[in-house]
Amino acid sequence: MSEQEAVAADDVISVRGLVGGYTADVNILNGCDLTVGPGEFVGIIGPNGAGKSTLLKAILGMLKIRDGSVHLRGKEITGTKAHALVGQGVGFVPQTRNVFPSLTVRENLEMGCYLKPSLFAERFAVVSEMFPKLGTRANQSAGALSGGERQMVAMGRALMLNPSVLLLDEPSAGLSPMLQDEVFINCKRINASGVAILMVEQNARRCLQVVDRGYVLDQGRNAYTGSGRELLADPNVIGLYLGTLARATGG
Repeated sequence: MSEQEAVAADDVISVRGLVGGYTADVNILNGCDLTVGPGEFVGIIGPNGAGKSTLLKAILGMLKIRDGSVHLRGKEITGTKAHALVGQGVGFVPQTRNVFPSLTVRENLEMGCYLKPSLFAERFAVVSEMFPKLGTRANQSAGALSGGERQMVAMGRALMLNPSVLLLDEPSAGLSPMLQDEVFINCKRINASGVAILMVEQNARRCLQVVDRGYVLDQGRNAYTGSGRELLADPNVIGLYLGTLARATGG
């Protein structure tokens, strides 16, 4: 086994030299590399148009990959569709339209167990213990909840099949600072339960404060990588990205 294969086998997610985009003649990703270890919390930040959400979609088989590879626990999954990855232990929470507003909280969580409905009672108990509000509001319509509570429902639904890794696309987008803090606390709670997290986040400074490691993407390429603390203290990251991103998001 080569060194690259050994590293990929040890990682929950391994992305190597990913190139791709939505149309035949334009690449959004231009050679991205990324790893997420077991139980690790990894963040992706960068300016608008850097390819952050596109990278998540590439991992989930939602766009054309022209070069590079994606591995899940050592197995190549390049181009595998999102619905197939759910059964392989990958949870995903999109930025928008991430709950069924006309369904109750309980029904939303049932949708998260559609591949293995026999697990519902067991997983509902686990997720309700992690997020007590979901248990107390189980019969309430998801559409009547606050933005932060809907995000909690979306995360809970993604956890219903006990994934090994959770992909989050800008979970704090559109929320007040107080609700953003609640979302990040929930992310830490999920991660503390043993679930690895790969999170794209617009609130760059807050993201780097909570993650183990971070990646800064720019024009579809890795610009900087390191621990959250290292990136927060890096003069280049501060000057080129953190100030600009804070102004762009009001942070």
